Amino acid sequence: QGVLVPGLGTFAVVPEQINSTEEVYVVRRPVFQLDMDMSCLRELVFPTVMIPGDIVIMPLDYWWLSQTNSIPPDVVRGCVEETILLYSFQLRDGQRPVFTFENIGILSCQENVLCMQFHCSCIAGLESQDTWVALLLT
Repeated sequence: QGVLVPGLGTFAVVPEQINSTEEVYVVRRPVFQLDMDMSCLRELVFPTVMIPGDIVIMPLDYWWLSQTNSIPPDVVRGCVEETILLYSFQLRDGQRPVFTFENIGILSCQENVLCMQFHCSCIAGLESQDTWVALLLT
């Protein structure tokens, strides 16, 4: 499944088949498909990630987020929207801030390449059987 964060992009978990000389591995790995206003990304390059069409994409659940921290859903929505807006303004102004997603990873810009780096613990949490293969792929 996937989660759409409006104005930023989609996080999803996709299965990937890897053929080695000894066996075939099918691992679940996290991906991030950027979906920002392209005017923010004039000089930046970002990897093209395609999420398969059979992956169910759900909108960000502001109600669930509000339950995890006792903040009303409308306040959570406003905070998320303002944070993404601030991040896009910083990118447009040539700043290269790091955007950290707790327990997931870091969206950063290195040498004008905007990319999502997932935490090892996130990858390991998704793939318990072939963790090292998933880590190497991601």
